[in-house]
Amino acid sequence: MTESDWSRLKDKAPEPAFEFPVKSPCVSVCALNREDICEGCFRSGNEISQWGRMSNSEKKQVLGKCHERALQMKRVWWSD
Repeated sequence: MTESDWSRLKDKAPEPAFEFPVKSPCVSVCALNREDICEGCFRSGNEISQWGRMSNSEKKQVLGKCHERALQMKRVWWSD
């Protein structure tokens, strides 16, 4: 790499590493309760409808919320 190449690249942000898409938590038990939370995956109706437009980071945040909801609804018997 020549010095002129370096001067063009030194301030450029590195390209993000490849990241596999976050898989949907859907378990094909689609029933929203009175609080608008799915009884199968614990996502809200809005989270379900927006899932395909979310970034991986946003999806991971939703999955964290799903876990918390599952604990609150006493559907998970273990936690980290």
